[in-house]
Amino acid sequence: MADACNFRSTDLKTNDDASTARSHCKERSVGRHRAFEEEAVLDAAVECFWRRGYGATSVRDLAAHMKLGGASLYNAFGDKRALFARALQHYLDRSSRRRMAQLDAAADPLVALHVFFADLITASLADRRGGCLLVNSAMEVAPFDAELGKDIRAGLKEIEDGFRRTVERAQREGSVRSCEPSEDLARRLLSAVISTRVLARVADDRALLESIAHSALPPLDG
Repeated sequence: MADACNFRSTDLKTNDDASTARSHCKERSVGRHRAFEEEAVLDAAVECFWRRGYGATSVRDLAAHMKLGGASLYNAFGDKRALFARALQHYLDRSSRRRMAQLDAAADPLVALHVFFADLITASLADRRGGCLLVNSAMEVAPFDAELGKDIRAGLKEIEDGFRRTVERAQREGSVRSCEPSEDLARRLLSAVISTRVLARVADDRALLESIAHSALPPLDG
């Protein structure tokens, strides 16, 4: 694939032009490499906060897990609180935002909601120790930090809004015939997500989680 670093000989009119072009290519290559590294270190930060919890995670823990020196970590991401805010957004990009985009793109919105909860139950039971970083943080962090609490509430609202869009599409298409407002259905689905994530950490009980999903989901048969 051609990119800005592939020049035809007619593009390089002077030695100075060539030198400048090589410099720009090197900067772009370094930028791409740094972006890749940032993804990796944010993955490591997410894992650390996810497994230990915000309160039990120290800057030393983060630096070790991210394989960064303390000064490098601070220069790149700021303090622990700022890093948590970045890590949370990174986690949402990789999890709920991706799943909401899949719901938006699904050919059959009602079937997609049922698949969403089937996958959620399986994932929650497969990783009972970790749970969900967003839900965990809603309980641990949000009550004690107003600014981070706003980010956490916004993440939950994105899920609610994704459910609302999907329910409204299913209502328009006739697969959901309930007269209940889409906002109420979406909030019930969000509540089921939170309940599933919390209860899966308490008990390895698929039947319990499936009953929660069943009570929240519009039936497939209308």
